[in-house]
This record gives sequence, C-alpha cells and structure tokens, in this order.
Amino acid sequence: MAVAEKEELIQRIDAALDDVRPHLKVDGGNVEVVDVTDENIVRIKWLGTCVNCNMSMMTMKGGIEQSIMGKVPEVTGVEAINGIGK
Repeated sequence: MAVAEKEELIQRIDAALDDVRPHLKVDGGNVEVVDVTDENIVRIKWLGTCVNCNMSMMTMKGGIEQSIMGKVPEVTGVEAINGIGK
C-alpha cells in the first residue's frame, strides 16, 4: 500500500472513530490509530482509563470494530497493541 493511500485510509478510520470517542472520553479514555497492516488490520492503542478497563474487549467488539468496519469496509479486523486482553 502506498504511503498516501495508507494515510487516506487512516484518516477515514479516524473519522469513523469520532462516533465512538465521545463515549470513551466520558469515562476518561480514548483510542488512537497506530497502524494499518498490509492485510488491512487496524492496530489501535488504548489511551487513558481504557488501558486498564476490563470492558475494553467489549468496547472493541461492540463499538470500535463495528464503527470502523461499517464505515471503512476494506478493513478486515481491529486489534489493540496495549491494555487488557490485547
């Protein structure tokens, strides 16, 4: 994937995460896109209280993954690089 293509993809992923971020920020957390692999797997980093939250896996599947994959269909998965259940 070309650098410009990857940057555009990350921007679209970030825009999709804007739907979820307000819910994370209420509890003192957030999420950051770290990378997108050649297999179109999004790697995220939990921030704030999300790092140690035992609900982060539920948030990943029920919020983050659905939001990203619903708006950026070429994404094949999402994984966290830190936090509980990474």
